[in-house]
Amino acid sequence: MRYMFLIYGDPASDPTDEAQIKAEIDEYWAYDRALTAAGAFISGEALQGVQTATTVRLRGGDQLVTDGPFAETREILGGYYLVDLPDLDTAVSWATRCPGARRGTIEIRPIMEYDEP
Repeated sequence: MRYMFLIYGDPASDPTDEAQIKAEIDEYWAYDRALTAAGAFISGEALQGVQTATTVRLRGGDQLVTDGPFAETREILGGYYLVDLPDLDTAVSWATRCPGARRGTIEIRPIMEYDEP
């Protein structure tokens, strides 16, 4: 089954020291390699900061485009992994190993599976 791991965190808790930033990035590379070695990795990316976000809504036929994220929150969506794992228990185990889980939150969402018409 495919799952999306949505990685949320508070930017105020991000490391600021170059050595700490590099160490955290290296942890993510190691996590990528472990998912790949397990045959679970489909894709994953870090997202640019919320200051780069654009939000689009369609209301009454009118396109509303605003700068910024959908919601103002302390924790922001910073990245994701799309993985293929056998069940939710396995997904929880892998999400727990994600470096983002230490300072933030990993939301696990099953991917909707549709049969092609």
